[in-house]
Amino acid sequence: MENDRMTEQLRRLEGLLEERKFSEAGAMVKDMNPADAAVFLDELQEQKMPLMFRLLPKELAADTFAYMSPESQEVLVRGFSDRELDEVMEQLFLDDTVDMIEEMPANVVKKILRHVDSETRRMINQVLNYPRDSAGSIMTMEYVDLKRGMTVEQAFERIRRTGVEKETIYTCYVTDSRRKLLGIVTVKDLLLAKKDEVIRNIMETNIKYVSTHTDQEEAARALSKYDFLALPVVDAEGRLVGIVTVDDAIDVIQEEATEDIEKMAAIAPSDRPYMKTGVFATWRKRVPWLLFLMISATFTSGILASFEGALAASMVLTNFIPMLMDTGGNSGGQSSATIIRGLSLGEIQYRDVPKVLLKECSVAMLCGGTLALANFVKLLVIDRVSLTVAAVVCVTLVAAILVANLVGSSLPILAKRLGLDPTVTASPLITTIVDAVVLMIYFNVAKAVLGI
Repeated sequence: MENDRMTEQLRRLEGLLEERKFSEAGAMVKDMNPADAAVFLDELQEQKMPLMFRLLPKELAADTFAYMSPESQEVLVRGFSDRELDEVMEQLFLDDTVDMIEEMPANVVKKILRHVDSETRRMINQVLNYPRDSAGSIMTMEYVDLKRGMTVEQAFERIRRTGVEKETIYTCYVTDSRRKLLGIVTVKDLLLAKKDEVIRNIMETNIKYVSTHTDQEEAARALSKYDFLALPVVDAEGRLVGIVTVDDAIDVIQEEATEDIEKMAAIAPSDRPYMKTGVFATWRKRVPWLLFLMISATFTSGILASFEGALAASMVLTNFIPMLMDTGGNSGGQSSATIIRGLSLGEIQYRDVPKVLLKECSVAMLCGGTLALANFVKLLVIDRVSLTVAAVVCVTLVAAILVANLVGSSLPILAKRLGLDPTVTASPLITTIVDAVVLMIYFNVAKAVLGI
């Protein structure tokens, strides 16, 4: 319903721009949330985007710009006058400015940097020097710092004086003269304390923080774990250099989840939305893994070829190969998805391998037994095969699920141990491995039971 309403509004907005009813178009968006206004501008044609942006109220325009896609931001920056660019850059928070600069071509970056002061340029360069996926690369340096000798009244005076330029003022950070982080105090703490109370008496000294080189995903998990609105970032000497805010953490979690999903589907990760990714770019992301999996699947063909004699002696065995391979692949996929998610959330460590394998063996026996029992009845009643053939299929089914669960649970942990991304071992690769193993088990069981 919400999407339908926004689509209808977008069509109406485009109609007003076509009819050159600019005052009505401006009135339509002036009270919008910046995130919603950004969606509208992103969907407009490039030639209409600068016009619509200029119709937004000054403060809304700057906030909206921060939510827009990098492609739309580039279109606007190229078309901005010096005054317009000055106004936007003045309103942007540092982390939003850095995010934008990272996505822009060099000539556009030069234009942007000409419109920021030397201090802001210094801070931008500092953040850009941190590793791309580190906490330092997503932090903002716009926070409120207090001194432990201040009174509550003095703290409020400082917040009022400097807070307008800060990204968040709810949590304040207590530092010494060398900017070493000593504690934190919230605005709630300040409001509930007496005016003459000293900050050192009410600040929290048991501080949770991350370093500048901490992985951004770990920083995002810490924010989620402790329900913080912001997390302090310190350098190697314990000095406060910035904070990671919850809005940036949400972006990181979303990006990492998208990347994991793409890898689990055997697609090279992309940082562009699907609708903005071209056909050839999508082809380049998908075809390497498809080629690898296709080549690895030839091992399955080789196994089938090596058991041609067994298949010729009992053609009925061929009918159940797809079911056995699909069931093994599905079971391995379930196991790997569970383990990969546990690894990403920090719930599973390398030391947990014995427990994980024991649990997966137990689950495999229960699942395998249930499926084998149901399949045994089907084979005898519906397929009307012999008792020995039914036994071969059902024994293989239990073995297939056991192997699939062990492979699906151990490969991601092994990848993590080797410093690789566990998601690269997800369903497609596991399915290929399991298919080959299941066929070998199937034909060897058939040889042993049927004597073929």
